[in-house]
Amino acid sequence: MGRRRMGEDDVDGVVAAWRRERPDLDVAPLEVLSRVSRLARHLDIARRQAFADQGLELWEFDVLSALRRSGAPYQLTPGELLRETLVTSGTMTNRLDRLASRGLLTREAAPHDRRAVLVTLTEEGRRVADRALEALLEGERELLAGLATEERAQLAGYLKRLLVDFEG
Repeated sequence: MGRRRMGEDDVDGVVAAWRRERPDLDVAPLEVLSRVSRLARHLDIARRQAFADQGLELWEFDVLSALRRSGAPYQLTPGELLRETLVTSGTMTNRLDRLASRGLLTREAAPHDRRAVLVTLTEEGRRVADRALEALLEGERELLAGLATEERAQLAGYLKRLLVDFEG
């Protein structure tokens, strides 16, 4: 790519190269979506580090945070957890087994239906989820520090519009 000019990022070089090599194509979408993709990779790395510092894997935080967000008594069915975390039933069973073995959640038969299972966050699970969330937010605030509050709100609005289109 060569040297970048002040204020340019790697995407500027990629876009310029494609415009040079394929002037017949409109490569403008790369200016937005390549940046979103690269930011997603940076964010994934930062999130994994924030969770690792708390002794968690990303998937563990996903499960614990779904339970924590559900509010007291911090309890969901496995089906509700599947919808929250977008994983398969077999994967969820494995995850619940591992988190239960660490004392972060419990599973028990539902009182109203003995065939149904309720997954409940333990007190330790709640503490772990809360600490991980605090670490995550601290890191994410740093990632967004270059934007003013109004700019963050605008960006959030634009990204929301795109996601609504994708997620329907």
